[in-house]
Amino acid sequence: MAAAVMISISVVLSAFAAVTLWWTMHAWRTPETLAATRFAEPDGDHRVTFSLLVPARHEQAVLEHTVQRLLRSTHQGYEIILIVGHDDPETAAVAHRVAATAPDRILVVTDHNEVKNKPRALNTALPYVRGDVVGVFDAEDQVHPHLLEHVDHAFRATGADVVQGGVQLINFHSSWFSLHNCLEYFFWFRSRLHLHADKGFIPLGGNTVFVRTDVLRTANGWDGTCLAEDCDLGVRLSSRGAKVVVAYEASLVTREETPDSIGSLLKQRTRWNQGFLQVLRKGEWRRLPSFRQRLLARYTLTGPFLQAFSGLAIPVGIGVALWADLPVGIALATFVPVVPMLANIAFQTVGLRDFGLQYGLRIRLRHYAWLILGAFPYALILSGAALRAVWREYTGRRNWELTAHVGAHLHTPAPAPEAGVAA
Repeated sequence: MAAAVMISISVVLSAFAAVTLWWTMHAWRTPETLAATRFAEPDGDHRVTFSLLVPARHEQAVLEHTVQRLLRSTHQGYEIILIVGHDDPETAAVAHRVAATAPDRILVVTDHNEVKNKPRALNTALPYVRGDVVGVFDAEDQVHPHLLEHVDHAFRATGADVVQGGVQLINFHSSWFSLHNCLEYFFWFRSRLHLHADKGFIPLGGNTVFVRTDVLRTANGWDGTCLAEDCDLGVRLSSRGAKVVVAYEASLVTREETPDSIGSLLKQRTRWNQGFLQVLRKGEWRRLPSFRQRLLARYTLTGPFLQAFSGLAIPVGIGVALWADLPVGIALATFVPVVPMLANIAFQTVGLRDFGLQYGLRIRLRHYAWLILGAFPYALILSGAALRAVWREYTGRRNWELTAHVGAHLHTPAPAPEAGVAA
């Protein structure tokens, strides 16, 4: 019986690791696949108008910098709508001060909901939207001035209902877990989301996402009760046949910072995982037209369960393999999941070098050490967050745990030499 259980665990973990590796490598399968992930060059026309929503809560330290970056946009047709809570006077003061510098561009909307969260804030601003397209940014974002021109062209060239741009955590140098967090974003937006868009099922990113206003209003905006409102919106739009285009250009990505502590990272991932479980329970994904899309949706949305299972199974499996009285063949079989896990680390090592090259960042030997030595501890953090999410969802605790932002991404490390990335 023990042998059968151990083999079953080994098969599940191996499959999970192999699928993760394959999806991570999606964009790099062929040169043509990689080239297709980029934005096409804009044609200079500014035909699409944008309403850029920026919800901000207790983010007075970073909001003004974000708005000033948005005001540098080279696109002619956009407005900025800042959403602040009625109980957050510090952030509201910053919002009103910066709005006074560009009253023709910036509108401040006050969120009077007693329960505050991002989707409720976005829904508060939706009636004030005047643009053809709604774009969402977070209060700490560094947005490239040319981004809207590329998004405008992407909508017109592809006939898309949704354009998802790239987001990149950039302060990889802050800590060992920040490096892992940055690489997660790199592979998610550089590769994984392109796979989802190609398959017709996509959990959208939380910002640098642009949705046609009429499509968004027909979908009744965001779900104010969901902890992963971006995932939920993507699932609902996918189930209704919306065309989603994903584009990633390193020079145009929206730059953000990682959580400033392991505790903050744990809470952030708990919220995302719990949001996925909420979307799974809602069942909108069952309306997807094809079996393969529904299978992909089910696998994606049950990811927190798989990650939680991994967190429990890996140490148990290692312990049983080392100390239980099992046949040698069975004991060796329990280590099979290590093969795709090591392959994943090897690919991430190559990805770290590519990340440094694309962003002009100096990758040193200690960063490679953080990547390799921190792989297992980081997996434990993610598994712990998944376990916490499952427990919170089971016990009905669905309050929004806000991630603090301190502006770590505004202080970038020294750039790499032109010849390449230094070790």
